[in-house]
Amino acid sequence: MKRKLTPRQKVDYWMRRYVPRWRRRILFVMGGIVIGVMAVVMAKLADWSQSLFFAGHARWPLLPLVLTPAGFAFSAWLTRTYFQGAQGSGIPQVMAARKLQDPEARSALVSIRIALGKIVLLTLGLGVGASAGREGPTVQVGGSTMYALARFAPHRQPGLLLAGASAGIAAAFNAPLAGIMFGIEEMSRSFEAKTSILVLATVIAAGLTSLFLLGDYTYFGIATGTLEVGWQYLAILLAGVVGGVLGGVFSRLVVLFSGRLPGRAGNWLVRWPIAFAAICGLLVALCGIAADGSVFGTGYEQSKQILSGEAVPHLFAPLKLVATWLSAISGIPGGIFSPSLAVGAGLAYNLSPLMPMVPVGVLAVLFMASYLSGVVQAPLTSAVIVAEMTNDHALIFPILLSSLIASGMSRLIMPHGIYHALSQNFTKPAPVPPEPAPDPEQPPPAKVEA
Repeated sequence: MKRKLTPRQKVDYWMRRYVPRWRRRILFVMGGIVIGVMAVVMAKLADWSQSLFFAGHARWPLLPLVLTPAGFAFSAWLTRTYFQGAQGSGIPQVMAARKLQDPEARSALVSIRIALGKIVLLTLGLGVGASAGREGPTVQVGGSTMYALARFAPHRQPGLLLAGASAGIAAAFNAPLAGIMFGIEEMSRSFEAKTSILVLATVIAAGLTSLFLLGDYTYFGIATGTLEVGWQYLAILLAGVVGGVLGGVFSRLVVLFSGRLPGRAGNWLVRWPIAFAAICGLLVALCGIAADGSVFGTGYEQSKQILSGEAVPHLFAPLKLVATWLSAISGIPGGIFSPSLAVGAGLAYNLSPLMPMVPVGVLAVLFMASYLSGVVQAPLTSAVIVAEMTNDHALIFPILLSSLIASGMSRLIMPHGIYHALSQNFTKPAPVPPEPAPDPEQPPPAKVEA
């Protein structure tokens, strides 16, 4: 026979059972709201810094030859001195933080200090002409925000990081489905019913906050195009193969230079990282000048122009790829999502004469998804991002097919996705600069006897 509880015992029972549960839910929702605000702030700062750079470049065409290498060197120095862990995209750091068990090691990758540094340094990088995006950094800012709230639910830290990363993608692209897909396919590689509900709540909160502040919008506007069944479907194969191969090559080169290169080159990079960043900045400046300034920044405007059927410099695609690679390996904070979409659109513009029966805008949508899928090897996330950003649901099946082909082609060149490969750099000890070789003319130090 059940013992009858007193009113006070009933209140205690319900408090112990439901208050922690609702506290966790409110925690996820509040974190999503904060992430939405931070994403809007990052977007506004990115637009402002880019406009300043392009205004200066228009007035002094050779300004990037001085400003860009100096800015790269200064940003790399700030990152290594005060914000170690903020370099690059930020997505590998959040992935590594989910695997790490040591709280101090996690805090070195996701914290409020890292988040603020990421925002400031991303703004600086775009202000000096880096070919970088803000979407990847928004993921690290989102993960850092949720990790700061983890003190109220310490046993939910991995779930909080997953929710923060997903909300960051959703708020940055105004693509909630892409945020959820990114969390499942790229961050967790699995689907957990309990976690998914909280991730969904965080994504919705971040997305609604972004919509409230910026209004309802589509990232690249509304694209209207179709692909007729028949010969036009060869465009899917072309986009999948070209985007996958080039995306795989890009990923392999980024991972190669982000690790420890063998021989003297690797020793030099470890010993002189600031000089290396300056060299990368100088090469980015040369790429930008050669392409009439089109490769600087996120590449958003050029992508939108190609989707609308407008012309861009023919060197835009190859030089944007090179400039994005240089920015990614330089050690400064900045993402690769938006530049990858711009490279894909540029490839479509250059290869459109091979498919005269397919509108350039439609071909650009396929190449954007396929090249992004080739880089990150997340075909579902890439397809959903592009479909939501262009609001062209008539192309959803061609987009999915080209993304799957591109991911398969990329794996032939790069066995692992770029973010998962880069995350390993944050779970192992950092390389130590080698000791200088002893001078043969210098006598050995005298031994001191006790």
